[in-house]
Amino acid sequence: MNANEAVVTLQELPDLRQKTERISQALRQQLVAHLETLRPIYAPERILGKLAGGKIEVAGAERVLAEIQEKYVPFTSKPYNLSSSFDASWLPLVGSGLEVHQWEYVHEIQGKKVTMSSPLRWVINYRSTYNLGNVRASLAGTEQGRPELLRQFVVNALLLQSVLRLTPGLGQLFGDLRYELKTETPAELKGLPVVTITSCLSSFRPADDLISAAVAFSGVPAFIELIDLEHAKNPRDLLRERLEKLLNP
Repeated sequence: MNANEAVVTLQELPDLRQKTERISQALRQQLVAHLETLRPIYAPERILGKLAGGKIEVAGAERVLAEIQEKYVPFTSKPYNLSSSFDASWLPLVGSGLEVHQWEYVHEIQGKKVTMSSPLRWVINYRSTYNLGNVRASLAGTEQGRPELLRQFVVNALLLQSVLRLTPGLGQLFGDLRYELKTETPAELKGLPVVTITSCLSSFRPADDLISAAVAFSGVPAFIELIDLEHAKNPRDLLRERLEKLLNP
């Protein structure tokens, strides 16, 4: 994402937005399919065994549990105010299905806040009743929070961190698929780390006056970044780059 990377006119915007949404939807569908294929790798019982509802004991499960319990402690105080004691019975509620949330951030234009979203970047977490938007709204005070649902979202996120730590090869695998997998802590989530997946393509935020005009026309204070179509025609190829290094040391 590079702010104001290209000059876009209001007349060009509808076509660029349509192409952006078409590419974004295709990439998201591809990502969802990859995650479903890898479901056994992400399954909590793989590292927690019976503690996560599995059928067998897993070596090191108690150590993983202790790690999650330790990481949970900061969320027992403001702004989360979750239950002060960690209950291991929450772990079997996690399940193994992953869901994809769109990456969003707030961009301010002349004192007005616009919710920006990325067409190439997503947050993944174990499926829960609360989604990322609910968590943001709850922490911002714009939505009445439901402690038990907020707690499960947090537990899911912390457990996913442990799965990734114990499965370091996933980062390389997604890299080979032209996605970057990493952990981030967005400011609006107040210390909660989440896993993000970003496409190798690039998007940009056009000039503020264009965003303002589009928002005024739609009446909705939201805007999606635009995909760099020239870059999309020749995406980065990590395998090709590695082969070039081997051939030209």
